[in-house]
Amino acid sequence: MTASAAKRIERLREQIRHHDRKYYVEAAPEITDREYDRLVEELRSLEARHPELVAPDSPTQRIGDEPVAALRSVRHRLPMLSMDNTYSAADLAAWGRRVEKLLRDGAAENRAAEEGAAEDDAAKDDAAEDGVGGDATVGEVAAAHGPRIDWILELKIDGVAVSLTYERGLLALAATRGNGVVGDDITHNVRTIHGVPLRLALDDPPELVEVRGEIYMTNTALVTLNERQAAAGLAPFANTRNVAAGSIRLLDPRECAARPLKFFCHGVGDATGLGAASQSELLAWAQEAGLPVAPRTATFSSLDALVDHGTTLIEDLHALDFEVDGFVVKVDAFEQQRRLGTTAKSPRWAIAWKFEKFEATTRLAGIRVQVGRGGTVTPVADLEPVELAGTIVRRASLHNADEVARKDVRVGDVLVVEKAGKVIPHVVRVEKHLREGELAPWAMPTECPECATPLERDPEGVFIRCPNVDCPARCRERLRFFASRGAMDIEGLGDKLVEQLVATGMVKDYADLYRLRAEELQTLERMGEKSATALVDEIAASRDRGLVRVLNGLGIRHVGPRVAALLCDRFPTIGQLRAASVEELAAVPEIGPAIAASVHEWLAGGYGRRVIGGLEEAGVRLDVPAADRRAGGPFDGLTLVVTGTLAGFSRQEAEEAIRAAGGRASGSVSKKTDYVVAGDEAGSKLEKARKLGVKVIDEEAFRRLLAGGAGE
Repeated sequence: MTASAAKRIERLREQIRHHDRKYYVEAAPEITDREYDRLVEELRSLEARHPELVAPDSPTQRIGDEPVAALRSVRHRLPMLSMDNTYSAADLAAWGRRVEKLLRDGAAENRAAEEGAAEDDAAKDDAAEDGVGGDATVGEVAAAHGPRIDWILELKIDGVAVSLTYERGLLALAATRGNGVVGDDITHNVRTIHGVPLRLALDDPPELVEVRGEIYMTNTALVTLNERQAAAGLAPFANTRNVAAGSIRLLDPRECAARPLKFFCHGVGDATGLGAASQSELLAWAQEAGLPVAPRTATFSSLDALVDHGTTLIEDLHALDFEVDGFVVKVDAFEQQRRLGTTAKSPRWAIAWKFEKFEATTRLAGIRVQVGRGGTVTPVADLEPVELAGTIVRRASLHNADEVARKDVRVGDVLVVEKAGKVIPHVVRVEKHLREGELAPWAMPTECPECATPLERDPEGVFIRCPNVDCPARCRERLRFFASRGAMDIEGLGDKLVEQLVATGMVKDYADLYRLRAEELQTLERMGEKSATALVDEIAASRDRGLVRVLNGLGIRHVGPRVAALLCDRFPTIGQLRAASVEELAAVPEIGPAIAASVHEWLAGGYGRRVIGGLEEAGVRLDVPAADRRAGGPFDGLTLVVTGTLAGFSRQEAEEAIRAAGGRASGSVSKKTDYVVAGDEAGSKLEKARKLGVKVIDEEAFRRLLAGGAGE
């Protein structure tokens, strides 16, 4: 077994070294980041099982490879470490728990003591030079910060890592990361990048500061550059990272200047007299100094909130003109960072939260627009079929008219299409150097394609909407959502049937569903007597779903299952909800003024009054059934938080069960929380509950409590 393991380990080392060279030295990667990470993880796992086979020159024991030899080599004042990474929110939560544990129990200090006093003294000297910390013990840090850790989320720019050294405010040296210890001197090229200040915009700059960041190129710049390449008879560049990596290593700065590179600052290495106490303070200082920083950076007091934000943010990355291959999550406070320390290759206080990205090239066959249930008119690209992430893709989102214009997307163009994470495919850029002939610019229609109503632009200026609430397209989308499982859960009311009902005029709004008769449904295509009767029965059964599901199904802006439940906890009848003022709605925990204003405006408006009146006439229940708000239930007056994955409940089902038992289902843990229901892969909510002394129960105990038994 040891012999076969040794053979596999050596083969993995050879592969990783080869790909390190292709990526770091030649800037010509042959495999995806995900495939590379799998090779490294397999090697690390094998070496962990066979520590006798670990060699000092193993790729797991070092950061990268040698720098390009044609440029002058320079040694970094402090090593430029790489980061561990994960593609899983569960793994990210596990990393967060390890960080919290290290800061809580002093494990980092114990490791430092074991590594020897000399190394510890050197680390303190480095800290003093950095100007961002002191000699506090982990216990003192915990006392100062309590259980609180602030986390910061940054975009992970897909570019080239560099170090910029400023002496008394003047740019003195720029270097690539290289192998993390030695890099290439690229000062002559970095000076040509307009986003890099030659002098910091500070009256009193630090004596010395080494800022670190990423050099990159925008997609728009790449489109222009490839047009120029094609006109000169030269091969086009494959992607923005390859251009950036090759350009900063050019010997002639005039060639580099012809390629519009950009820079984002994201960290600091060595520093004297900087004074920033946290990553967020550093980024604020960088902006003040004239150093650009990446947008969308945000800080959070809980890792759960950060994950929620990041998951949503992925859907908006299409609006950026540069490539992002994930997020970087860091502990914000430098003092805590220093106590956490580093491994041989990575900081313990930071991790890359990456998502898989897939790209393909295809031709645009046409652009059509879709009308959503809220009236938003969205352009959609119809593509020549292309394989992407193992599936055949025929459509991609173009998001809005402004984005089509910004990217200059025209029918007949060759497009680069990308799928990142679970997000639907979107258009990255147009390969204009492959454009054939004169293609007409695309223009957003001025009238709704379904009802011919003049379209209107939002006050915010981004979205264009059809204002006609009776638009057939809006009606179709509303009905589809109303019948969905999370709303009224009407089995059998699928997309094609909804289209027929709207097209024939049988259904124009929600209330019309409850007037349908089996006899008229049988006139529709593929609708027999049995299926028609079954559908009428399903629709009738949905009358008693209750106000929470109705509110969710109506598609009111900002109202989903959780918001609907929170509102109904406080206002269990439609009469009470309609009578509530904006201030009263906003006073509901977790609601706030924006949601309150949206709900109040919808309920008070003409369309909302018409919809509610129609549902009342149709006999739809518009209150919370007594069984769902049982006074004196097992959770009466208690607040519970559900975290992790439960075997027998979805998150929504568990929270509905809590409310049915008289309790309140909250999304965050606090001292007022009575129970935390923890399933598999429970995240930082579980850790926070333990710190606060909140009672934690598993799914079995949760079921016993629901049944009125003891939770122990």
